Amino acid sequence: MTQALSDLRVLDFTQLLQGPYATQMLGDLGADVIKIEKAGDGDLYRSMTFFNEWIGEGESPCFLAWNRNKRSLALNLKDSRAREAVLRIAKKADIVVENFRPGVMDKLGFGYEALHTLNPGLIYCSATGWGSDGPYVTRPGQDLLVQSLAGATYASGRAGDGPVAIGTALSDQLGALHIVYAVLAALHHRTRTGLGQKIEVNLLQSVLAFQMQDFFTVQNLGRGFQRPASGIAHPGNGAPFGIYRTKDTYLSIAMNPWDKIIAALGDESLHRYDDPQVRFDRRDEIHAEMEKHTVTRTTNEWLAIMLALDIWCAPVLTQAEVADDPQVRHLEAFTEIDHPTAGRVKVTNIPFRMSATPGEIRRPAPLVGQHGRELLREYGYDEAAIAELEQAGVLTVESPE
Repeated sequence: MTQALSDLRVLDFTQLLQGPYATQMLGDLGADVIKIEKAGDGDLYRSMTFFNEWIGEGESPCFLAWNRNKRSLALNLKDSRAREAVLRIAKKADIVVENFRPGVMDKLGFGYEALHTLNPGLIYCSATGWGSDGPYVTRPGQDLLVQSLAGATYASGRAGDGPVAIGTALSDQLGALHIVYAVLAALHHRTRTGLGQKIEVNLLQSVLAFQMQDFFTVQNLGRGFQRPASGIAHPGNGAPFGIYRTKDTYLSIAMNPWDKIIAALGDESLHRYDDPQVRFDRRDEIHAEMEKHTVTRTTNEWLAIMLALDIWCAPVLTQAEVADDPQVRHLEAFTEIDHPTAGRVKVTNIPFRMSATPGEIRRPAPLVGQHGRELLREYGYDEAAIAELEQAGVLTVESPE
């Protein structure tokens, strides 16, 4: 089937996580994503990994995760010949995404004004940590730093603990979603007008926006959230909302009618907490009372009891356990693909279904400059010109064996 974005070209200057995840999403939907990398080393994320462990022949799981469905063109952008190659692609591109610090693209000659003049229909997205101007414009913007400044780390954890960072790169991933959201809106505008536009996305506002109900509450009620000592899962909620120890693991219980909780636990004395205000004010006490019951049975035993009463609950799984969950398997939420040097790797699948234009994983993350020759041929370079760029160190090409 034709994919939804198969007629689009994306010129991708991004590295690390925020930008690459966004362009990968566009690639998953069929866009031809041309990843411009630094000649030699490529994307900085290629040199980073977890546990100091690598996959296959030294491939980074961090890089592989966010760069499928792309072709890599590795150039020395300080060389005028490399800049000429990029401008040839930009003239025919639909979308540019970059996440350098403000001002870098202008210095390279690829700022919005320059490329808009070359290609008025171009949609140009700049992604930053703090925004393109303002008092923090020169600061480095990174996921943990943004979580911290945006209030997210003080919303997690227990009273008495220090701030707790969310255990995934939340800021980057939310920023990526906003990039795609804005780019698709700009594409719709272009179909009506023929005109492109500039988009600016930043990590800070992305994280603020995803705390919308919390900020609305704080700013309009004039009352800040206080974290409970018991681990209630949201500082604004009362019992039973939270995570409970069981006989073998942990059980997550969301907001539920209190009478159903009492029925599941079989403890009529819990009616002393029937008042919703009491369940908020004494939530730590109630959590302890409930946990006296939950530790007497296994998680699966509680799931059987509670789900029969239509109680909102779920097991708490480690990331190593998630792939074996029956619903995760049913959804085919993970799949496997082949990479030229990493071998057979497991990847997170495209997370939604489309009846007419489904997404598809067409290619794994590229090697540095893997598609350099192929791309330059497509944009009018002959073999002699390509060889000259390689010999001059302007173009890096790493081909799979």
